[in-house]
Order: sequence, then C-alpha cells, then structure tokens
Amino acid sequence: MPVADAPDDDEVRETYNFAPGSHGLVYRADVPDYGAGNNHHRQDAADDDAAKEDDDPRPQVEDPKETKYKLQAMKWGLVPFWTKRNPDYGSVMKTINARDDSLAANGGMWNTMKKGKRCIVIAQGFYEWLKKHGSKEKIPHYTKRKDGQLMCFAGLWDCVQYEGSEEKNYTYTIITTDSNKQLSFLHDRMPVILENGSDQIRNWLDPSQSEWSKELQSLLKPYSGELECYPVSKDVGKVGNNSPTFIVPVASTENKHNIVNFFSNAKKAAKGDETKRGMTASEAAATKGVSEVENRDEEKRATVEHSSTEDNAPLPVPASISAHPIGSKRTHEAEDDDDVARAKMSKTEAHAPSAAPSEKLHSKKAFSRSASSNGSKGSPTKLGDGSQRITRFFNP
Repeated sequence: MPVADAPDDDEVRETYNFAPGSHGLVYRADVPDYGAGNNHHRQDAADDDAAKEDDDPRPQVEDPKETKYKLQAMKWGLVPFWTKRNPDYGSVMKTINARDDSLAANGGMWNTMKKGKRCIVIAQGFYEWLKKHGSKEKIPHYTKRKDGQLMCFAGLWDCVQYEGSEEKNYTYTIITTDSNKQLSFLHDRMPVILENGSDQIRNWLDPSQSEWSKELQSLLKPYSGELECYPVSKDVGKVGNNSPTFIVPVASTENKHNIVNFFSNAKKAAKGDETKRGMTASEAAATKGVSEVENRDEEKRATVEHSSTEDNAPLPVPASISAHPIGSKRTHEAEDDDDVARAKMSKTEAHAPSAAPSEKLHSKKAFSRSASSNGSKGSPTKLGDGSQRITRFFNP
C-alpha cells in the first residue's frame, strides 16, 4: 500500500509491551479530521464545519485511484469527538476494542467512525492471557503470523479537541470478532486481521464508501491464515517492563528462564569443572621425580633424580632402590658391589622415586629437569665431563 506521509521516529517507538494509552502506528486514508463523506462532527456547529470544508482543498468523497494514504501516530483507546474533557484511564480502557456485532446495529457510539473513519492498526503480534481452570493464575501468550509478516488489525479512529484547548488528539480502537479454531483455547475473541496488500484492506480503507454496508461488515471475520501462538514470560504483565525476550517462547532455548536450559547450563558447568580437575591431576603427575623412560629398544625402566649431575638429568635407579619397584618397572644390576655400596651412601637414596614424563635415553638433551626438590641445600657439584659413568661420581 502507498504511503504519502509518515510520523517522525520519536512519535512512534518500537516496544515489546504496548499498553492502552500508548501511541501506535495507524494506516488510513488522508481525509479531513471529520472523516470521509459529509459526516461532520458537531451538528451544533454545522456552519463552522461547512466553512472548514470549503477551505479544505480535498474533496469530500474521495476517488480511490486518487486517494492518498498515510501512516499516523495515534493513542490506543478511542476518545469520541464529542468528549469535552480528557477522560481518565478507566474510561479509555473501555474503548480499546470495538466488537464487530456492535457495528452491525444502526446507531451507537461507533456510528460515525465506522462510516468515514476506518483504519488499519500495524503490529507484530498481540498478547492474550489464558485463564487456568480453578485458579486465579493467568498465563500470557503471544500470537503472531506464522510467515513472520506484520499484522494488520481492522480499526476505527477519531479526532477530538477538549474544551479550552486547540490541540487535536487522535485516538483509535481495534475491532474484535469471534476467535478462530486455533485460538479458541485461549480466548473467545480475537482482533480482526486483514491480509496484507489485499482487496480486503483496500475496501476497508476506501473513503468513497462513506456509508456502512454488508460488504464492509463481512470483512469482520475470524482470521483464516496460519498463526503461531505460545506462552511467554509473565514479566510482560507489568506495564513498565519492556524487553525483546517478551516475545520469546518460554520453552525456547533462547529463554534464559527456561528450567530445561537452567539444568543444561549446570551440566555444562559441571563438565567444565571435571575437565579442569583432570588437567590438574595430569600436571601433578608430570612433576613427580621418577619417570618411565624408553630405551632404544623401547624398553621401560625406572630412573631417579640426582643432584650431582651437571644437568640434574635422571639416572638409572640402583638395584637396592629398585628392589621394590613401583608398578611393573624393570630393575637393573649394579656394575659391581663397590658401586652399589657407594650408591647406598648417596643422599638421593632418602627420596622415593616418582614419575616424570618419558624421555629417550639416547639423547642427553631430551632429559628433563625435575620439578621437585632433590633434598640438597647446596649447589650441585660442577664436573668437567657430564658424560662420565655413574660410578665415577662416588669415587673418593
């Protein structure tokens, strides 16, 4: 649909909790404030209205092909043109909706509006509260088009000037009808939803139809398209609240209040703690003094840290120490009894062998220094040749 005029951004703001009394976006034919046709507001001031009409360059009966349409910011809760004072909130609440069956009868408060002040109310969706049987609890539900397009509610608008004020106040109401089968579980009423860009909307907004007719009345029926309806957060029940999460399903993975997500997040956190504990255990094992190393034939034997070597490299465990090996480590015979006796005198004998990362024996540079203390307070004895046999370190 064409748009010849639109409100400024600050006149209509996006909100996820739109309440009565707020300014919403309305699409209507660009006709005088008294509406299409010859339906003037104040019968007691017909002369004044006629004068205004003469000054207005727009025709009273519009040609649909030449009619301009506009978007306008209006307050939700229709205030009839004859109202003299600004009504209280309770009174406004009574006119946020207009029943379709009330428009079928002649006369009534909607008589003037339905003839020449019809409009479309633009929205993403609407809320409705489900009343639980035998309980005072109400569960909010959000309804939107399944195809994600905007909803076009059939509505009526009006313009009023209160006594002593020159300000014009534009207000609107949304027309409701019987609920369709999909929403019957939720409520017995629903807004009249017209199809986007359809002949329904063109006929509804046509200013040349300035008298109520059966054709216009027939447009007010339950929506036959596909809708999506689901429960949402109860926080939407407070007018001051506003959040995009209000239109997120309670059962959705995107909803942080979903109890399923709560336990899922707790489970992920527990797994993270287990992973951290596993890493700590691995690091502790890597710091032990004895490690399993592989020889050239990939045989495993136990080694012990020794402070007397030039680079603190792990050395083979003497037979006396490895007599009671940890696990299934192999023991090695000492080269001679004298070497064994002297090895027993070593301070390193006071330390139990511990595990360290496996290294290749044939590469000296591959040996790693122990991360644990070797029990010696003094500095290691410096030797000229770091490749000497182990028995040479104990010779007097």
